[in-house]
Amino acid sequence: MADDCPKCPPAGAPLWLATFADLMSLLMCFFVLLLSFATMDANKLKKVSESLEAAFGVQRDIPAAEIPLGTSIIAQHFSPAVTTPTLLEEVKQTINNTSDATEKNLIEKIKKQIIEQAVNKTKKQADAIKQALSGEISEGLVTVGTDELKITIRINDKGSFKSGTAELKVGFRPVMQKITDAVLESKGTVMVSGHTDDIPISTDWFRSNWELSSSRAVSVAQFMLAKKLKSERVVVQGYADTQPLVPNNSRANRSKNRRVEIILEQTPEALYKSEVEKFEGELDEYKKNKLIEVDKLAPANPIILENEVNSSIGASDLINAENKNVIANPETSISE
Repeated sequence: MADDCPKCPPAGAPLWLATFADLMSLLMCFFVLLLSFATMDANKLKKVSESLEAAFGVQRDIPAAEIPLGTSIIAQHFSPAVTTPTLLEEVKQTINNTSDATEKNLIEKIKKQIIEQAVNKTKKQADAIKQALSGEISEGLVTVGTDELKITIRINDKGSFKSGTAELKVGFRPVMQKITDAVLESKGTVMVSGHTDDIPISTDWFRSNWELSSSRAVSVAQFMLAKKLKSERVVVQGYADTQPLVPNNSRANRSKNRRVEIILEQTPEALYKSEVEKFEGELDEYKKNKLIEVDKLAPANPIILENEVNSSIGASDLINAENKNVIANPETSISE
């Protein structure tokens, strides 16, 4: 019988369990290190959490159309008494809201027309300037362009300034006089900006291209100010080589980039100031007339119900009669 008894297992855990435990510990440490080295994207985490909230309904705000109200026991078991109309000397007036929408549409339409007229007027002014400077444009001394309500008069380097100086040539002064006459006839802001090429400059007069471009713009502005141009209209800017027309990769291109630009920046209000003021006056007059018409619609004397009121008329009949009166006169309703 002793031989039939199975052998007892060795005491303690199996031998493979130690290797398995070591492997699990190493894997856990490995993933902990991976987690510590990973970077968390806060925006992505926020989006994921918001999507989970939307999916599972966590902390969801349900908007209520109305505040819940309790049920009144009195309202369930009692009904209000039938009221009888009283004789009140009262006249109520209501102005139709459609007039406000019509007024806004009218204002927008007139504004659009004023802007279109201003753009057309700007093009005509540019054409007049081109015609006055046609000889200089053909010689390459000046170019004229338009952009919506802007007119750009570009004074090229050719014939205007000596190299490295900011003094206008004597032979270019007649051209500047024609440009000044065109500027004086315009309205709005006059922006004078100087531009140079990318070749650095360092002289006794100018330390950099910034000073050279600014000084040339000041020379042009000073010439126009001496011809009675208002100083509050003038803005002087120096851009050096930061805004080239073409790449500075050749002598011809550098010559194009050396320029002074006179930009006439106009607005519809400046071009049509008198028309805008007239329109505002007409709009005020229109509003006054509208109020006068509404006052005329109201009766001069208040309407009073006669004493012989038919007692058989109920409250619903009075309301129907009042609604008919409102429909017949949508701009004025009279309640008695």
